[in-house]
Amino acid sequence: MKILLTGASSFTGYWIARALHQAGHHVVATLRGAPEGYDGVRGERVRRLGGVAEIVPDCVFGEARFLDLVQAGGWDLLCHHAANVTNYRSPDFDAAGALAENTRNLPVLLRRLADQGSRGVVLTGSVFEQDEGAGTQPLHAFSPYGLSKGLTDQTFRYWTAAVGMPMGKFVIPNPFGPFEEPRFCAYLLKCWSKGETASVKTPLYVRDNIHVDLLALSYAAFCAELPESPGFYRRNVSGYVESQGAFAVRYAAELRPRVGLDCRVELMEQTDFSEPMVRINTDRVDAAALGWSERDAWDAIAAYCREFGLLA
Repeated sequence: MKILLTGASSFTGYWIARALHQAGHHVVATLRGAPEGYDGVRGERVRRLGGVAEIVPDCVFGEARFLDLVQAGGWDLLCHHAANVTNYRSPDFDAAGALAENTRNLPVLLRRLADQGSRGVVLTGSVFEQDEGAGTQPLHAFSPYGLSKGLTDQTFRYWTAAVGMPMGKFVIPNPFGPFEEPRFCAYLLKCWSKGETASVKTPLYVRDNIHVDLLALSYAAFCAELPESPGFYRRNVSGYVESQGAFAVRYAAELRPRVGLDCRVELMEQTDFSEPMVRINTDRVDAAALGWSERDAWDAIAAYCREFGLLA
């Protein structure tokens, strides 16, 4: 298939582009800016992206250049992975503004795709949206950012139904792996590289952590399996469902023999309960059917840490 992919410079977006390419698809990836304008780990992802996708720079979803690209035709699938994530952790995140950006000129571009006979649209969702995944009831959005993602989903559902186009929603839990932004796993590695014990302050939260390469393979399979008949289809891929404390212990146990560090973990007494206790996805992945190896995935994380000096 010829796939138009947004958000390919992101952590999961790069891995999705790679998996789609490996599955034999022609991936055209749009970027908000020029490739040389990206730096750090995102810059490294963009550099590697050129090996698995045709890059269209300075092409923002819904703007004139993007609409022209859609009009050029030949698209089998639109994979809208991009979203406004500026200050996404802030309680002041502009959910309404993000919704507008995520869905800019959506009716126009969907009609253009439908007129070309496109197979459909795949939208990336988050387990942290309202009414998504499973866990502590009610399933509120975790944040204004989560709210914006849920509203984006509702808007896409309305307009894909209006033009008679299939819509798939691929819901992401907590991905981790090589080329990730500095988050929880990077914190663990930073402590261990200094010979320090990593403290887990919220060990009781139950979350759903998944290897990013397994997530990407699941995404590619979902795209290939998307029915051609109009309707709404969803996949909520799930990985390690366990407490954050248990995941930290798992991560330490897997990395310890691979990197030669003590990888000590201390589970603190949790005092912050501002988030729902449990939020997870529900669709277990048949890793064997996808040709995925858990051992190789952990090996790849260790190799990445060594190559990019995360253990120094």
